[in-house]
Amino acid sequence: MTHDHDLVLRPTPAQTEAALNPPPGRTGGDLVVETLAGLGATTVFGLPGQHSLGVFDALRRSSLRYVGLRAENNAGFAADAYGRITGEAAPLLLSTGPGALMALPALQEAAAASAPVLALGSQIPAAGLGGGRHGHLHELRDQQASFRDVVKSVHTARTASQIPSAIAAAWESALTAPHGPVWVEIPQDVLTAETVLPVVTAMDATPEDLAPRPELTALAAHLLSTAERPAIIAGGGVIRSDASGKLRALAEKLDAPVVTTFGGKGAFPWKHPLSLQSWLEDRHTTDFLEDADVLLVVGSGLGELSSNYHTFAPRGRVIQIEADAGKLEANHPALGIHADARLALQALLETARDRTDATAPDRVRTVLDKVADRLAAQDLDLERQVVAAVRAALPPRAPSFWDMTILAYWAWSAFDARHPNTMHSAQGAGGLGYAFPAALGAAVADPTTPVLAVSGDGGAMYSLAELATAKQYGLDVTWLIVDDGGYGILRAYMTDAYGEATGTDLARPDFVALAESFGVPAALTTPETLTADLSKALATPGPSVVVLPALLKMFEPTHL
Repeated sequence: MTHDHDLVLRPTPAQTEAALNPPPGRTGGDLVVETLAGLGATTVFGLPGQHSLGVFDALRRSSLRYVGLRAENNAGFAADAYGRITGEAAPLLLSTGPGALMALPALQEAAAASAPVLALGSQIPAAGLGGGRHGHLHELRDQQASFRDVVKSVHTARTASQIPSAIAAAWESALTAPHGPVWVEIPQDVLTAETVLPVVTAMDATPEDLAPRPELTALAAHLLSTAERPAIIAGGGVIRSDASGKLRALAEKLDAPVVTTFGGKGAFPWKHPLSLQSWLEDRHTTDFLEDADVLLVVGSGLGELSSNYHTFAPRGRVIQIEADAGKLEANHPALGIHADARLALQALLETARDRTDATAPDRVRTVLDKVADRLAAQDLDLERQVVAAVRAALPPRAPSFWDMTILAYWAWSAFDARHPNTMHSAQGAGGLGYAFPAALGAAVADPTTPVLAVSGDGGAMYSLAELATAKQYGLDVTWLIVDDGGYGILRAYMTDAYGEATGTDLARPDFVALAESFGVPAALTTPETLTADLSKALATPGPSVVVLPALLKMFEPTHL
């Protein structure tokens, strides 16, 4: 039997001639950009630094589009969003030491959200590696160690000939389920030295499918088909694997209610009769899920936010489909199926028997009515008005990116994402400053639709420099800044816990005037005019800012 990997691809005469006569003046940096292009990359993000100039010089000889941001963590957030929107590995070009370390918060978010980012950093000259004694600018004793706990895999090229293979291995790792960030580093002298190696041609770094074990899906299908009260929790893995259609088909086949996690927003239609929506911080939802005799968890590790702060205690049989082996059965005993969500759902669709339950929509409606009654009993008209205004202004397929701010906490539960892969937040790792640079990356990925970023004034201060990036590249991003004079959610947490807050009130600029100083149009809005002002900004090409002064509150917690 002949297998694909047994085949040897013999070069054509033209390929042999090109390999024997490479163009002059190329460096290790050229090998980097040639490899990225050969793997299918079209766009790279990053910032130049002294040690990485060999790569940036090579960019001008390549077909790759470079998008430069003003700080490395923001470049990482932009690459993260590009990877989420396209499903492709997003190259992120960094320098050594401080420049590299600045990207760590973004790579942590990419790891938590399974976003494929290929971070490529420079290093001090190869002769000085490993010692920490040479006094090179930017030198770290062990730069890889700073990344190893954050990324999926670490790769090094110490010579020019190792560059294509190291990058290809990293590319495959980033796109192997679960997707995630990877780290490649190459010494400065390797990047700048001339090379006589042939031009890198198209490369195949297609990852292997992570297929489920058939005996496990057979058992899972039987349990679901014979369950009295099945339910489904759909997480971000459904989005990452583009499995929303299969999730809906399985839910309808089983008449099983579905709740989406905050990372899985949009994985199941919000208004579907079987949709429990995303009210995971509501005890009514938690009680319903605990009462399921068979609970299918797809693409979620049931972490803190997905388990109502670890108060969720399922009483029935749990089936967990998860591509990240570290999350499999990490929080609850389960029939663990280590697999890509799309492949596992397909196997269940093919194996499960039809199950009819005419009561399921009524039981779903009962839960949602209880949630609505609880909210109605609280003084939350302003908050619900603002969420509704944003939804009304945002086109159905336009992506939105949310910082860690009170309005985002509301959106996790209350916002109808309308379509898969359109709502993204920093809830994976929980860092500030994500929304606006991520939205810029999404606008680069798909310039055919406007993009919305939502920040509080505290989170916005992390990203103000990127107004220059938005203007420079003419990116179609509208930035909604909810100005409450500080870190609003932390102010609320501290006041509840200690009676008063410390360090949460902030001086801030006139955001409208500041945006206009970058040449970015801006408007001051009110809750009553928010829909109109946002709609106008989103309909106008190029970047814009809308500032909403408002003191928003969270709904009362029901996980205690």
